[in-house]
Amino acid sequence: MEILLYYFVLFFFGFLLLSKYRLIKKWKLPPSPLTLPIIGHLYLFKNPLYRTLADISNRYGPILLLRFGSRPVLLVSSPSAAGECLTTNDILFANRPRLLAGKYIGYNYLSIGSASYGNHWRNLRRISSLEVFSTNRLQMFSRSRTNEVRSMILRLASSGTKEVDMKLMFFELTLNVIMMMIAGERYYGENVEEESEKARRLHDIVTETFYLSAATHIGDYMPALRWVGFNRLQERLMRLHQKRDEFMQELIEEHKKMKTDDSFISSSSSESGERKKTLIDVLLSLQEAEPEYHTDDIIKSLVLVDFFSSLLPFTNSGVGLYIYTIYSFRYRSNQIANLI
Repeated sequence: MEILLYYFVLFFFGFLLLSKYRLIKKWKLPPSPLTLPIIGHLYLFKNPLYRTLADISNRYGPILLLRFGSRPVLLVSSPSAAGECLTTNDILFANRPRLLAGKYIGYNYLSIGSASYGNHWRNLRRISSLEVFSTNRLQMFSRSRTNEVRSMILRLASSGTKEVDMKLMFFELTLNVIMMMIAGERYYGENVEEESEKARRLHDIVTETFYLSAATHIGDYMPALRWVGFNRLQERLMRLHQKRDEFMQELIEEHKKMKTDDSFISSSSSESGERKKTLIDVLLSLQEAEPEYHTDDIIKSLVLVDFFSSLLPFTNSGVGLYIYTIYSFRYRSNQIANLI
């Protein structure tokens, strides 16, 4: 019996090696480290991940084929090869894997960040370019951004010599600027109730979204294990989706009511006689033209992509900007103090 088991294991691994050799020879695949059954190359990864990937690239070359469980992954560390992938052959690499986060955070793969390349993705990109991330929209709310910065400076001045959490203040400033463009609302600073319910809900949604988006679900790499007890992360993603959906739906319903409320429009009009159209207003106008396509879920997915993509510089590269701003602020403050 032991001899049969030995021959079976030997035959199994020999078959895997032969299959891999034939596949590489047939399709001319990039080189790949030793692949283990089921888990692929997951055994190679240790924290911090970027150092592990750099070590693998230095050892095996600038282009590698890895397997995260059953998912093939192309590891590219050469600028020229990255240019071929992202510019010359960008359409071939435009599809997104159907990860669990995309199902719940991306509205069942409807958002531009989780949808695969096709007519739907091209429509979302067109809307994003013309309406969401357009230069005209940024210029339209330039005064709002100036007012928010002025409000933050006044809050700093009123605090006197007290200790101030600058990271929190920059975070609140960023949220105010984004929400003014999206919904015409601000949740922090002057003329705002301290710790309002919406502010607390939004803060919880932002924190939990960034945390769960970076979480790893074993079912994303081994689909067979999605139904074998690994559902704790899935339950948390479902609860987060419900929170995000309820918050966005409330904003949409408020703006739908505003569009039909003539008294509100006349009382909130600007000096030029027109109220600035927020992002939700623009998307609701598109919904009136094509209600079958521009559903509430499409609007919510576009708004959330705009919201979190605007927050990314604050959470990532914004750390360096934050340090630079602090030193610049101290330098200017000392200059003013010397003049006084």
